[in-house]
Amino acid sequence: MPMIIDLPDTDTRDIARKLVTLRETGGIVTTGRVLTLIVLAHRDDDIENIVATVNAVSREHPARVLVLVSGEPRGENRLDAELRLGGEAGAAEVVVMHMEGEVGAHPEAIVTPLLLPDTPVVAWWPSRPPQVPAATPIGQIAQRRITDSLADPDAEAVFMRRTGYTPGDSDLSWSRLTSWRGVLASALDLPPHTEVTGARIWGPGEDPSVDLAAGWLADRLAAPVARVVTDEPEVPLDADGDAKPPVTRVVLEREGATVSLAVENASTACVTVNGRRPFKVALSRRTTVDCLAEELRHLDPDTAYARALRGLSRVRRVTDSLSDAVEPAPVPNDPEESTR
Repeated sequence: MPMIIDLPDTDTRDIARKLVTLRETGGIVTTGRVLTLIVLAHRDDDIENIVATVNAVSREHPARVLVLVSGEPRGENRLDAELRLGGEAGAAEVVVMHMEGEVGAHPEAIVTPLLLPDTPVVAWWPSRPPQVPAATPIGQIAQRRITDSLADPDAEAVFMRRTGYTPGDSDLSWSRLTSWRGVLASALDLPPHTEVTGARIWGPGEDPSVDLAAGWLADRLAAPVARVVTDEPEVPLDADGDAKPPVTRVVLEREGATVSLAVENASTACVTVNGRRPFKVALSRRTTVDCLAEELRHLDPDTAYARALRGLSRVRRVTDSLSDAVEPAPVPNDPEESTR
């Protein structure tokens, strides 16, 4: 069981003092922490699920985790803290802070005294991130800023990420595509090695991962791409009710051949190339723990994500019923021109 210590109506000085006391008297050490992870949540978020996620991630990336939970901005000024160490907290040192009133208007003043010295700072917005994360006070002190367009209530969130992109930004909706991108790249390595002349990609209309996948293809292939909106739920399910990867199907037209990657169920996809026998590959939906852990492995700017955002403007969005009749949008003359 983790050690849980409540500090009601407190301040950052008391929190920092308590952490030092625990380190000196309880054997809690911070020398193995490799970063400070700041989580910016809302009071109606599932805080326990967020804490469980960072605890699981901390087994690969030991960290001090500062969870800032914004409350009622017009309420009484108050800061309540909860320290969680050991046990289910994994290799993390978790401080959950509930901010009420004007306290929540200056989160940078709360976290600054609690940052681990000489370690990177990463910010994660599990839901409802700002339009330009790098422009916020927390975003300005973080080397990496992680959002999740799938959890954002704004259906146009991924397109706002494009206009507000700053190197160091990333999105868990992009990380969910890592396995899928690897399988598709392997399929493209099969002969014939001819130029790709167009692509169509299928997936739920409300899943931004599909849009990012289409943008990535449009940018990297310099070919027309159509993003086909299906009537599946935001998280597509197989016959057993298990979640499937975001992109349910993609067809790449190349000179003399067609390459197809279609998801069959929650763990399997089928690759088909003209003139070859179809074969199955393992492909499953990545969890939030998997995606967040991946983002923390590399703290340098994610250039592939930037290119996927850049390619969004080159994608034509069509409905499933019209997908066979609509030609993808033409590619601009300069495929390397940034749309940011």
